[in-house]
Amino acid sequence: MSDARRVLLVGATGLVGTRVMEQCMGRDDLRLIALTRREAPMPQGARMEMLVADPAEWDRAIASIAPDAVICALGTTWRKAGKDEAAFRAVDEELVLSVAKAAKAAGVNNFVLVSSAGADPSSRARYLRIKGQVEASLRKLRFHRLDILRPGLLRGPRRSDRRVGERAAIVLSPLANLFLRGARRHLRAIDARLVARAALQAAKEKARGSFVHDYDALRRLELRLDGPA
Repeated sequence: MSDARRVLLVGATGLVGTRVMEQCMGRDDLRLIALTRREAPMPQGARMEMLVADPAEWDRAIASIAPDAVICALGTTWRKAGKDEAAFRAVDEELVLSVAKAAKAAGVNNFVLVSSAGADPSSRARYLRIKGQVEASLRKLRFHRLDILRPGLLRGPRRSDRRVGERAAIVLSPLANLFLRGARRHLRAIDARLVARAALQAAKEKARGSFVHDYDALRRLELRLDGPA
């Protein structure tokens, strides 16, 4: 365990964060520490730490943890933000960048962001535009390695109820994926477990650079998690 890579997870209460905790169970190569603003249930039998702190104190918490890598799965929805852009940006932009800057100051080598398919700072869609702006800001921090994961619709059970339209989209997603080909293939729905596995593998990578992973790249990345060291 002394050689285990210390991975800090922020956003543990969301769908991908929950799957990251589950996928990390039983691994000796990774030591997971979750940083949250409120208590969150951990998978039964999980060997990990969870620190609860106000986001205003997260910079000090990150400095004290001194992780090797950070997986940032923070995010809200337009509806949960009360359809208020400032409230949405407070989480998806300001809090994400605050975590990233604290990680950079703490000497973190790997930063992994769970973003969104279609993220583009020039997008006409507010959600995708903000996601793209955050990605651009992260690149300016010049981490040793930055991995940006861009999944499409995430499949998997959530603790909170989904809207009717979203539930219907998930049910129909296997059929819809068949029609998402070529330039639209990156929009395919994907199981949150695969995204979590890709995030964990990205946290282990040593090559320097900035990398973007869409649907196919996510699938390739997660397959390497249990491959040869």
